[in-house]
Amino acid sequence: MRFRHADAVRSDHPGLTAGALYATGVDASADVGPRVAEYTARALERLAAGSESGFPEVLAWRRAFTRMGLRPTQYRCASESLLRRLRKEGSLPRIHPVVDLCNAISAAYAVPVAALDADRIAGPLLEVRPARGDEEYTAFGGGVEHPAPGEVIFADSAGRSHARRWTNRQSGHSAVGAETRRILVVAEALHDGGGQTVPELLKTVAEELAAHWPAEPTTAVLSSAAPEFVWPDGGQGPG
Repeated sequence: MRFRHADAVRSDHPGLTAGALYATGVDASADVGPRVAEYTARALERLAAGSESGFPEVLAWRRAFTRMGLRPTQYRCASESLLRRLRKEGSLPRIHPVVDLCNAISAAYAVPVAALDADRIAGPLLEVRPARGDEEYTAFGGGVEHPAPGEVIFADSAGRSHARRWTNRQSGHSAVGAETRRILVVAEALHDGGGQTVPELLKTVAEELAAHWPAEPTTAVLSSAAPEFVWPDGGQGPG
């Protein structure tokens, strides 16, 4: 299985730094509460000095969404949404240990982090690319949508969209859940300094996964020179 960003996406967003991680052996049994609390506290400390809307990491995504024709106050990148909820409510929702960790780390770094069930992705390619308009996106409520032509999505080889509006919203189809054992984690940054932030964030996620599960995460920072991340297909068939 391969993950990459289409040339059109990289061309339109030359400041993109992306990283990917693959791990097996995760489940819903780990107690990640203390670690989630630590990363959440880091995010809250930063929020105490000013709203997430002024963070360079968030501003870079707001500019990108504007260039894509999206109102950035209507469609927020995932990390901004998490930080906004954290600022208003003081905590993040508890969903699944893997998701909880990734959400807390995303908030701490103010960088969007997607965690997907790798067995729900149809190979051989998952690509961040403009939609054709015929792809299917499954909302968390179960409804099926078709992303608009040109909208940036995570598209697999079966034409399923695993995220809409790039980093705005993931799909319920590949959400990490009770049966998940293999995950793909993607982190993406557009701000100046993303080249330092993304590798550090990936290292943090890998260390946390290895500390809580019998996992040996594989990571890679993607670039124009090395644009693809490859992970085992697991023999599970299409997602």
